[in-house]
Amino acid sequence: MKNQWTNFYTGYVIVKANGKGTERLMNALVRKGIHVWDVKRAGTESLVFCIDLKEVPKLRETVRGTDCKVTFVRGKGGPFLLKRLLKNSGFLAGSIAFFICIFVLSNMVWGIKVHNANPETEYAIRKELDKMGIKIGKVQFMLDDVDTIQRKLSDNVSALTWIGVELKGTTYHFQVVEKKQPKEEKQLSPQNLVAKKKATIVDMFVEKGQPMIKVNDNVYKGQLLVSGLIGKEDNLKAVAAKGVILGETWYNSIVEVPLKSNFSVFTGDEKTKHFISFGNISIPVWGFKDPGYKKFENDKTVRPFHFLKWELPIAYTTETIRSKQDIVREYSPAQAHKEASKMARGNLEKQLPADAKINKEKILHTTNENGKVKLIILYQVIENIAAEQPIIQGD
Repeated sequence: MKNQWTNFYTGYVIVKANGKGTERLMNALVRKGIHVWDVKRAGTESLVFCIDLKEVPKLRETVRGTDCKVTFVRGKGGPFLLKRLLKNSGFLAGSIAFFICIFVLSNMVWGIKVHNANPETEYAIRKELDKMGIKIGKVQFMLDDVDTIQRKLSDNVSALTWIGVELKGTTYHFQVVEKKQPKEEKQLSPQNLVAKKKATIVDMFVEKGQPMIKVNDNVYKGQLLVSGLIGKEDNLKAVAAKGVILGETWYNSIVEVPLKSNFSVFTGDEKTKHFISFGNISIPVWGFKDPGYKKFENDKTVRPFHFLKWELPIAYTTETIRSKQDIVREYSPAQAHKEASKMARGNLEKQLPADAKINKEKILHTTNENGKVKLIILYQVIENIAAEQPIIQGD
């Protein structure tokens, strides 16, 4: 049996046959291979049936040899529907324009909301958004993606500790955590200050408590520096010892630098291709030419289209192809020695507290073997070595 959906797309007509011998007409049509369906009797000498639009000429030839008369009741399917739409072209054009307007408006920015930010920070964020072109009335798929917006705001607005960016429908929401938060005063319980590592005392400032060491003393890890017990032996009072005890500490750093190394860098050349995606199928709309880069990296961004509050299975996709180049870097032994020293110092600075200071450095050992320069460096660091230790009742 033929697919009724196919009949709808190609079109069919409802035919009424009147006269004697309507059954013979049906048999003749079947013998000629003409497909008829939904045959119904409409009277003693009348039949109603459906026939494909393309079979109408054959129907007319067959009817000429019979005593029947046929009339076409009505046509159905794609061709007739299109004809009716063309007769009402104004309504059709208006409907298409309406859906296009709703579609475009559903993919524009109609709201920008900044949450949990003071007025100064919110002004700075909105000013930066204006620079990025994120304004009310802009088409969403012509703007940066959410991750890029978040990164740019974090880099360019100094007052931010963190910002979350979320696109809900046609509105951007920005959740802000600012750097300058009011600090709650810490309520300290009775405590001592002890050494957190072996050191030589170079300076000290005791705000509260009883100092147990002096400058130039050598102390070991866990040694009592400032006691939280003050007063006479028969009338001791426990307080929260506070102070800064600067000690001279030492760090070993081992670092290797190859004399020859290979790595890839971006050349700055890039090509962007634009696609309309339907599921896993992507149709190119711009940037068809292959840039011909020998080495490259792809960065794909997918922005789904929306219709009102619904996300459509259609997306606007951009694919950025960035050219890369292999670089061979070679150092002389002297250059490698200098670079290793710089790397070792940088690695140590990342580990140290912000208030620590590298005072001196001494190279203990240098080797140049297997195409690598290896340094063992000893650093002298001045840092606060005091650590809090609660006073337990009965101490």
